[in-house]
Amino acid sequence: MKYDIWRFIGVLFLGGLAGIVFNHVFLCLIVGLLFYIWWQYREFVKILLWLKRRHEASSPSQAGIVDEICREIDYLRDRNKSRKLKLSGYLKRFQKGTGALPDAVIILGEQGEIEWANAKAQEYMGVHWPKDGGLRLSNLVRYPTLIKYLDASNAELEKDLQITSPVNLKRVLEIRISPYGETQKLFVARDVTAISRTNQMRKDFIMNASHELRTPLTVLSGYLEGFVDDPKCPEQWIEYIKQMRLHTTRMQRLIEDLMHLSSLEANVGKSEHAVIFVPDMLLTIANEARALSGFMDHEITLDVDNDLYLNANQHELYSVFSNLVFNAVQYTPEQGRIALKWYADDAGAHFCVHDNGTGIAPQHIPRLTERFYRVDVGRSREKGGTGLGLAIVKHVLARYDGKLFIESHLDKGSLFRCDLPKSCVVNAETISQKTLSA
Repeated sequence: MKYDIWRFIGVLFLGGLAGIVFNHVFLCLIVGLLFYIWWQYREFVKILLWLKRRHEASSPSQAGIVDEICREIDYLRDRNKSRKLKLSGYLKRFQKGTGALPDAVIILGEQGEIEWANAKAQEYMGVHWPKDGGLRLSNLVRYPTLIKYLDASNAELEKDLQITSPVNLKRVLEIRISPYGETQKLFVARDVTAISRTNQMRKDFIMNASHELRTPLTVLSGYLEGFVDDPKCPEQWIEYIKQMRLHTTRMQRLIEDLMHLSSLEANVGKSEHAVIFVPDMLLTIANEARALSGFMDHEITLDVDNDLYLNANQHELYSVFSNLVFNAVQYTPEQGRIALKWYADDAGAHFCVHDNGTGIAPQHIPRLTERFYRVDVGRSREKGGTGLGLAIVKHVLARYDGKLFIESHLDKGSLFRCDLPKSCVVNAETISQKTLSA
């Protein structure tokens, strides 16, 4: 910097000296300043040419600000080169790591375009990298469910999607998409063919075994009922036959629940939806619960919105509500309180079953909807439960995009709430308007 100052002073001195000699001081100073500006401009032009042709020309070596600018540019260039090398190393390690994964990994841009894919993406999804780079994945794989999943919001992406591979129809893929970077998405496809086949074998076995067991159990139940009603049956057999009938009935109920759950998992047997008058259904369930309570003398209250209906399947809805209510009756001590409430808010429709029973420990709550899971095995068997009720509730609610909320505290009671979306809700006003228009 000091060199430029001395140069500037020197130009002014020479200009002033020349002005004194030629008797034109101001004019000579102007000419000297213009010369200095032109010279500085020429040095900056050299810097520009050096930047454009840095591989062909050397940097300007004029001492002063020009030299300092060139040195700073060289420093920034070296630092940028070092960063590029590091980033390149990170990228290579990332590509090697994802290339070694057994899953297909695809990085999608803001518009769903393919920015990068590993080798498995070709094997699972038919995406060739870098050949298909820049193309939208939805244009390469024309699956409506996948296209809808790609356009889903981040909240909806929390659920996995299962599809058949577009390359091999015998392969089942589990798709997971996660937000990546600022606007990108990380698409991961996992081969779950073996798991899917095992699950299907399990479902088929349960369904077939249930069908095979239903007939002999019906025959046994019929014969046992005939023995009890037969006046010639020995007195000492009656108690044994009653026990056999009790367990036969329990096995029949278990088989019915298994078949119902299997049909829900397989998504078969779903009938057409209709408008369900939920208040009437809940009144029936409440009366059945009072009859089931019997000598236990529970206080069962019912608070319903009489103008709130649902568009659903009646059998499925009845199984959900009745399972929750009958569970409360079975596991609430004598003279306990059970409150049933049916209402709506901005989120949708809700059915609550609140009791003041013994409650459930926190570690059990996440597993309550698992099939055959029991908090107290001995007590559950004594009550005659199948261990499938809440699993059925969970699967039925999933059909309607609903959820089961459970809150419980030991010695304080439990709250089971079914949350159903607005899309299922039908108001009495809507039905009246349709009736009038018809």
